[in-house]
Amino acid sequence: MVGINQSTLVANRGGMFATMFPASTESEVVAGSDFVPNLETLLELDPDVVVQWGDRGPDVTAPIESAGFPVVGLQYGTQDDLEQWITLFAQLAGKPDRGQHLIDWQRAEQAEMRARVAEQQAPRPRAMILSRTGDTYSTTSPKGYDGFQFDLVGADLVTEGFIAEAGQVGPEQILAWNPEVIMLSGFDESTPADVYADPRLANVSAVQNKRVYKTPLGGYRWQVPSAESPLMWAWMNRIMYPGTRDGQLREDIRAGFDDLFDYRISEDEIDQVLRLDLNEDAAGYDQFLR
Repeated sequence: MVGINQSTLVANRGGMFATMFPASTESEVVAGSDFVPNLETLLELDPDVVVQWGDRGPDVTAPIESAGFPVVGLQYGTQDDLEQWITLFAQLAGKPDRGQHLIDWQRAEQAEMRARVAEQQAPRPRAMILSRTGDTYSTTSPKGYDGFQFDLVGADLVTEGFIAEAGQVGPEQILAWNPEVIMLSGFDESTPADVYADPRLANVSAVQNKRVYKTPLGGYRWQVPSAESPLMWAWMNRIMYPGTRDGQLREDIRAGFDDLFDYRISEDEIDQVLRLDLNEDAAGYDQFLR
């Protein structure tokens, strides 16, 4: 990897990639948050292939093609899209069997999760994911990947039918939805303490019951589709349906990092991935303690 976008660099520096692959924290930035490529940097790096979002229009792909670089365009939004990414990357790396192994793992974990949810007796919790910048909140709709994974883990996404520019949502709407569980985006610096301190949300069920959680940051931000998605599903299901301290999620993380990254993750590093510093006082989070 000779170049990445700015958002990925931030994740690399803040998460486990900084430890597992230190060079990733100094990668050249070839695009900002808008994904528009910096052609001067690309020409200097001279990559064999450029991976880019193919569903964001020609502004982000045409300049790369015009410069003579092969472009692999990706589509975002579904689990099928994620599996296609894995297949493409495995082909590029000349390791198709490895790609199929990762897909088989994701499918097996989906099947296990659906069976687990079918056996759970408690009512499905109402939940949502929030981003916060200053005093402004934004959220996601069920049309994207969250619609898939919230349903998979046995939760009802309260934003059904919600449409807004850039996903912005006001406190009044959050109050009306009254989610029982709020997950905070890993793409900003918001914390559960920030949400608890916002008087506009004081009457929201998740706030009153201390069920606001910062999403984990492993090799990448778990909330979006990635190779680590099965670990996200396991975490989500356990915060939706808190249980006993059986240590299973920590074991899943150890096995996942071993297989995905050939890395023996430590107990302290698992705490870091799970954001224990931010989440340890949240309801039910003691199930993840050592």
